Amino acid sequence: MKIIDAHAHVVQCIAGFTSRGELRAAGGGNAVYADGTTFKMLPDGMGETQATPEDLLKVMDDNGVEKAVLLQGQFFGFQNEYTAQAVKKYPERFAGAGSYDPFCVNAVAVKNRLFKELGFKAVKFELSNGSGLMAYHPPVDVNGEIMRGEYSFARENNLTVVLDIGRPRNCCWQTDALAKAVSDFPQVKFVICHLLAPQSGDGELLKRELSKFALPNVWFDLAALAANQKPETYPYPTAVKHLQTAKEVLGADRLMFGSDMPSTLCRESYDRLVSYIAESGVFDKNQLEEVMYWTAERVYFK
Repeated sequence: MKIIDAHAHVVQCIAGFTSRGELRAAGGGNAVYADGTTFKMLPDGMGETQATPEDLLKVMDDNGVEKAVLLQGQFFGFQNEYTAQAVKKYPERFAGAGSYDPFCVNAVAVKNRLFKELGFKAVKFELSNGSGLMAYHPPVDVNGEIMRGEYSFARENNLTVVLDIGRPRNCCWQTDALAKAVSDFPQVKFVICHLLAPQSGDGELLKRELSKFALPNVWFDLAALAANQKPETYPYPTAVKHLQTAKEVLGADRLMFGSDMPSTLCRESYDRLVSYIAESGVFDKNQLEEVMYWTAERVYFK
């Protein structure tokens, strides 16, 4: 089975900034927040403080993954230069998305660097109140002046917009506002991360909210869908139910496999992140090929 991982991260150094303040490496694959909370962030077998392109390629090669999309966010900290270097060094294996804080005073210069000089073809905004824009800014209107300006920039520069709006029941999870923005910018390709991040018990909520995004310019990645069902373990029956809902509401060709490595590999093996989907029975052979490869190929690599 051909595989593209539509949601992965390279990490030159852990330099995050979140609702708990700065996040820095603590050795041994661990990281520590400013409030003193320490947790495992990088899996054994990778570097103690980073995840190199070669680290990801080893995981990919060991699991038959042809390509990966390198995304960014405030959790690890923006990694624009490092991500661009990875794509330049391995153009047949990686595509990448640039990322920035639109509230930066010199955001125009940053965007010129990312999309004109470094050549990113996608832009990623993490908006969550845990480790995104709303973790250290007041709530941001996903369809307000600031963000609509960024969608306009994406339209003008033919960029795919990748959005993480966090989890249900938080101020960042603005599905109505996002659905309005998506419909107002039909020329822009939007990818929404984590299938809207449903938790256990969110089956009916997910069905209702996904229906707002049954539009021709919207796709979803499935990264961390299993992890979001904690403490559920493999084969993740609740995550499988969410997959079934997504297929019924959106169609298999709107869904893309993503691992969210490296951090998800601290809890689960890569092969199981593939097999819980591949062996779920939700998708027939052709649908599974769309989910695991062809949709990401069209959205990110063509």
